[in-house]
Order: sequence, then C-alpha cells, then structure tokens
Amino acid sequence: MNGTALTTSAAAGGSPVDGILATATIVLSLVLAGWALVAALRHRSPDRTQFVGLAVLELALLGLAVAALVALGGGERPGEPGAFFGYLLTLVCLPPLAWVLARMEPTRWGSAIVCAVCLVTPVVVVRLQQTWEVLGG
Repeated sequence: MNGTALTTSAAAGGSPVDGILATATIVLSLVLAGWALVAALRHRSPDRTQFVGLAVLELALLGLAVAALVALGGGERPGEPGAFFGYLLTLVCLPPLAWVLARMEPTRWGSAIVCAVCLVTPVVVVRLQQTWEVLGG
C-alpha cells in the first residue's frame, strides 16, 4: 500500500523536468531558432540579440537542471539514470556550444548554427522528460 501511495503521489506531482519551466525552455528555444533562421536567410551574422537569447536559454536550462538535481536530492529517481544524466549534461552544454561556434563563424552560417542548436534543444528536453518517466510507465 505504501508503494502505491508513493507512485500515486509521484504521478500526481509530475516529473521535475516537466511543467512550466520545460515548456518555457522549449518555447524560448524555438523563438530563438526562428530569429536566427530569419537572420541566416537575410545573410546576417549572429547579432547581440541571438547571443543574449542564448544566455537566457542557458539560464532556463540551468534552472531545469537544478530542479532535476533537487528532485534527486529529495529521493526521486529517473527511469533511465544513465540516459537522463547524458541528456542533462548535453542540454546545459548546447547554448554555450552554439555561442562559441557562432562567434567562430561571424557570417550567416553562424546564425544557421544558432538556429540548428536551438532546434535540437527542444528534442533533448523532451528526451530528458521521457528518460525520467520510463520507470512509472
């Protein structure tokens, strides 16, 4: 009975990598991808707006990582720990990687790099959510 109560409360509480913060990171990433795509199509190099957007995205992703780590400290566990931590590490490394590569390529291709990384980020967020929830499903 106690195990059932724990499962029910975990399902009711949801995953720590799901919810408003995850949705905000996905939306922010897609908006930034659109902005960078327009810049790339207009043959524009990455501008300050793209770099500020990457910084804001990184802060949101770090917040998501902190939420996951707090849940781990509270006793919750992902369904696939190895994959979860791999996706989590990848997720927080994506915006800095985009920033470095875009700075190295100050042409329209730099904007294309920002666009590509920002299109990959929502996929990694969703995979992070899926690896957390495997155990319960």
